[in-house]
Amino acid sequence: MRTPSVGITPEGWPSIGLCAFSSCIFALLGCWPAACIFLVLTWFCAHFFRDPERVTPSAPDLAVSPADGKVIAIRPRIDPFTGEERICISIFMNVFSVHVNRSPVKAEVVAIQYYPGKFFNASFDKASADNERCAYLLRDADGETWAMVQIAGLIARRIVCRTDEGDRLARGQRYGLIRFGSRVDLFIPAGYTPACAVGDQILAAQSIVAARQPETSR
Repeated sequence: MRTPSVGITPEGWPSIGLCAFSSCIFALLGCWPAACIFLVLTWFCAHFFRDPERVTPSAPDLAVSPADGKVIAIRPRIDPFTGEERICISIFMNVFSVHVNRSPVKAEVVAIQYYPGKFFNASFDKASADNERCAYLLRDADGETWAMVQIAGLIARRIVCRTDEGDRLARGQRYGLIRFGSRVDLFIPAGYTPACAVGDQILAAQSIVAARQPETSR
């Protein structure tokens, strides 16, 4: 049996340490309002950068969510790599969501493309075209291609990419994160159908978001 655990992603320690240090300094100076504010910020940063372990489904022909959050749209969109129209599942992460992103399937990272841009609210339609974002093209064991796009939001100011082209990712493996509120778009292959609905609250690496259609199963 696996023991449940909740860690902190490495990118979070500088923010947590700075807030904790500031809280201690203000407390030593007797400035209790500022000390309390930074103490709350320390808690917030620790909560924001939490990185819990997840139990990933092992059944074949399915994809798990690349992000924690709320499904805000499921509709055809233009794939950023192929230029073709594909079903896109958009997942919005608020500031209280886990922001570590994970691979939806076991696959090879074929290409990574970074797009500089603006910082509109990530729930807006124009965010997928205008905001800063990082797109990943994956190829699974069956040769199907998947596209994931990390989109910075109104508050998010940094997209973290932990993988390189040519890397192989396991289903549910961590590949990056976005700081302080954002969105992830997942473009699924034609042989798959969404297994979630708009409004669903889902968990990265754990919630099933797409499954292969029975007539195309191998």
